[in-house]
Amino acid sequence: MNDTTNLIDAGYLAMWNETDAEKRRTIISRTWADNGSYVDPLLEASGAPALHQMVAGVHEQFPGHRFRRTSGIDVHHNRLRFAWELVAPDGAVTVAGVDIGEFEGGRLQAMTGFFGPLPEDGAAG
Repeated sequence: MNDTTNLIDAGYLAMWNETDAEKRRTIISRTWADNGSYVDPLLEASGAPALHQMVAGVHEQFPGHRFRRTSGIDVHHNRLRFAWELVAPDGAVTVAGVDIGEFEGGRLQAMTGFFGPLPEDGAAG
């Protein structure tokens, strides 16, 4: 497993999936820069305490759900992107999307989440 894969799988996605508060805080502290930020269409957080609260809120809203990566991780310079799903306990996909992030020194600086497939081009061919 390369460093970027480890950062995403054992860090970022592990953060989203960890239900134990203390373990989640530890994951956040090793995965995110001190001023790391996350934003998606519904959520926004900056810094470890806000990231922790954001994930706790997702666990309350979607108990028993787990995030999983559904693509490889595309990397260039200090940027990355990958596809993911949020899966219910019965295996149904609740939502899927793509995350795009920035990292430096092995820690996430910023992550932006997008839900669903890319929109269709409105221009007629």
